[in-house]
Amino acid sequence: MAVLQLNRIKTVLAEKGKSNLWLAEKLDKSATTISRWCTNDNQPSVEMLYQISKLLDIDIRELLNKTK
Repeated sequence: MAVLQLNRIKTVLAEKGKSNLWLAEKLDKSATTISRWCTNDNQPSVEMLYQISKLLDIDIRELLNKTK
């Protein structure tokens, strides 16, 4: 069975050379929260995705998987 991946936060962090801890500190969130987003156990809000995209200097769409 294929794994459903809803966001690409983990991948984009790796591409940018950033860690979960770095993101947690920048967003004032717990490392556990960031980890759950990176493993897609939980999803950040659209507003949080926007903040992440600004921190990583990318288009917000790069944080999301294409559906088609």
